[in-house]
Amino acid sequence: MEYQKNSSSDERLMASLIYISSLFTTFLGPLIIWLLKKDDSELVNYHGKEYFNFLISYGVYSIISTVLMIVLIGFITIWIVGALALVFTIVAAVKAYEGNEYRIPLVFRLIK
Repeated sequence: MEYQKNSSSDERLMASLIYISSLFTTFLGPLIIWLLKKDDSELVNYHGKEYFNFLISYGVYSIISTVLMIVLIGFITIWIVGALALVFTIVAAVKAYEGNEYRIPLVFRLIK
C-alpha cells in the first residue's frame, strides 16, 4: 500500500524518524514518536508497528546467536544479524520517507 498521496511531508518525516532514531536510542526514541503520532497518521502507525515487530524479531535472533556461540557458529550469525538489522533499518527509513509501506524481511508480526 502506498500512503504517499495521502500523507504530508511531516508524516513521512516522522515515520522515517522512527527508524533513524532507533540508530541512537533503540527503544525509547521510536516508542515516543510512535505513541505521540500513531493516532494522527496511518503511515506513522504502520511504521511504528513494523519497527517494533522488527525489534522483537531481531532481538530473538540475537539471543539465539548468543546461545549458538557455545558451538562457535553464533560468532558468525551475530554479525550477520547485526548487518541485516542495519541494512533493513536504513532501507525502511528511506521507504517511510517516500511514503511507502516496507515489510522488513524475516520479521514475525506480533503487533497488528
